This record gives sequence, C-alpha cells and structure tokens, in this order.
Amino acid sequence: MLVDWQKFMQNAVGALESLGEGNPKIMDGLGALTEAGAVHGALDTKTRELIALAVAATTRCDTCIAIHAKAAADAGARREELLEALGVAVGLNAGAAAVYSSRILEAFDTLSK
Repeated sequence: MLVDWQKFMQNAVGALESLGEGNPKIMDGLGALTEAGAVHGALDTKTRELIALAVAATTRCDTCIAIHAKAAADAGARREELLEALGVAVGLNAGAAAVYSSRILEAFDTLSK
C-alpha cells in the first residue's frame, strides 16, 4: 500500500481542525463554497463525489482524495464508476498538457526572436 489512508485521513482532518481553530473564517469560507457548489441539487451525492475525485486527481490533493473517496464509498459509488471518472481525469490532464505545450512553444518562439 502506498499510503495508509485511514491514518492519513485522521491526520488530515486534525490538520484542518487546527487550521479552523487558528482562523475559523477560512473554514467557514470553504464550507460556504462547498454548500454553494451543491445548491441546485441536479446531481446526486455519488455523482458529485465522483467528480470531486476526478478533480482531486488533476489537482493532486491527497486530503481531497481521502475525504472524497470515503464520501463516494458512503454514497454507494462502485469501483467501476470511479475508474471511469478517473479515466476522464487522465484524459483531461493529458489534453491540458498538450494544449499548454502548444502555448509554451508559441511563447518560446515569440520570445526567442
């Protein structure tokens, strides 16, 4: 196993609690953003959690992975559904790298003149 996710989750939650104790407005703001993202209710919890995990893959957020993997499992997500969502994330990341590679090449070509 690469990571002890149970222990990681405990440590991550503790670190976030410490952040919240030090500056409650940060966690209040995060909570408000999280609530605002689900205000319409068009997507069920499982779908939102699968999206969150795909985003966590592209943003490389281990704490997000731990929190949303647990929430996705609790919402009834199946491994096959997660694999499909992660496939979208991988494709998007690869596509984004290609797009930004073309921008980098353009910047280099323009700025090296």
